[in-house]
Amino acid sequence: MSVASQLARQGDEVTLIGSGPERPGREYRYIRAPSIRRENFERWPSLPMFRNETAWEEASFVPGLLRAYRPTDYDVTLTCAYPWTSWTLRRPAAGQRPKHVFVTQNGDWPAFSDSSEFRLFDCDGLICTNPEYYERNKERYRAALIPNGVDPARFSPGPSERARLGLPDGPVVLMVSALIASKNVDEAIRAMALLPEATLVVAGDGPLRDEMKALADQLIPGRYVRVSLPAEDMPALYRSADAFLHLSRDESFGNVFVEAMACGTPVVAYDLPRTRWIVGNGGFLAGDRTSEAIASGLKRAMDHDDDGSSLVERAQAFKWTSVASQYRDFLERVVSAS
Repeated sequence: MSVASQLARQGDEVTLIGSGPERPGREYRYIRAPSIRRENFERWPSLPMFRNETAWEEASFVPGLLRAYRPTDYDVTLTCAYPWTSWTLRRPAAGQRPKHVFVTQNGDWPAFSDSSEFRLFDCDGLICTNPEYYERNKERYRAALIPNGVDPARFSPGPSERARLGLPDGPVVLMVSALIASKNVDEAIRAMALLPEATLVVAGDGPLRDEMKALADQLIPGRYVRVSLPAEDMPALYRSADAFLHLSRDESFGNVFVEAMACGTPVVAYDLPRTRWIVGNGGFLAGDRTSEAIASGLKRAMDHDDDGSSLVERAQAFKWTSVASQYRDFLERVVSAS
């Protein structure tokens, strides 16, 4: 949506087809194609092409997409969803089929894996959201290294709003994370057991909600809060935390890192090449997966005497205006290529 807004502001005709409600005042044309929420599929079986609740949700989006999408109306299509959305956008069409660009927002497995449904993947252009994906795929596809972005008009330093948001007093560690296995929220809870004065606030939901609550009740009783806030409150939530913690090891680009930095909130994460590429030298990174290493990073972040200006400056490299310009240049190259 951010890329669509920026491209439309630059004068391109942009259509966004999605399943959510229309957001008033957007610059692009919006067409709603309904889907069934992923929460309804949490107990459904895992199968090829239906590997998790997200894939089931995406499949439910296809009928509406088929009704809304007319291939001859567009020069290029763009998605980060595979297989169902990608297959729909690339289906044979009478007349000209637009060029198709895939964004590795959810991983680059479709681009390089030759197993199961991934063998059927193809695209005219590949946007890689971190250097590792780019190096792995640049010889096989027309590719570009383009990160995700942040809107500094929304995410910026400011006063804490703990009372309004219902957050506790004392040190607060924030996670903005889906409650799924790959986000490693359980490792955060175990690390928090070593910081008896701090509270872990998790903004997110997912199938492991009950399991994480039970673990927190056991290890950090009274110091675990799960919140669900509207998007407009997220900057205030970042600004109200003493440290931001994110422990995923395999996601393609952590937007949450950039959002936290833009608000001046110190970041704690695992020390991985793609994490360092995002946060630079300003993060408090854990060298291993032990609770002690994570807790040490959190303590250093919360004790660090800094006004956050260096983090805010780092986040400026990921402004959506700059990111969208990179998208525009790459899309133009893909469309003009023979």
